[in-house]
Amino acid sequence: MDKTYVEYRDGVYYIANTRVTLDSLVYAYGEGHSPETIAQAFWIDHEQVYGAITFYLAHRQEVDEYIRKGEAEQDALREDLHRRSPALHQKLAVAKRPRGATR
Repeated sequence: MDKTYVEYRDGVYYIANTRVTLDSLVYAYGEGHSPETIAQAFWIDHEQVYGAITFYLAHRQEVDEYIRKGEAEQDALREDLHRRSPALHQKLAVAKRPRGATR
């Protein structure tokens, strides 16, 4: 029996039949989280986690490039926001600071 653990929908890799993105799982895996912890964190079963990790390892170069491209797009959007609305960017930066921090 052949089972699909990862699907490509609308330009995004997802764990099959979920809204969990593959890159979310890959980040957790890369940070050293166990498959059991990942399953709990994303509310998916162990088989899905192991299947997605196997997919990632089998397609590592392709998935890593996909993730790098997504990160570059996010950086470009962040820079565009900063250029178009520096006041909003400053408010967001202040909101991200820990309470009591001045810088």
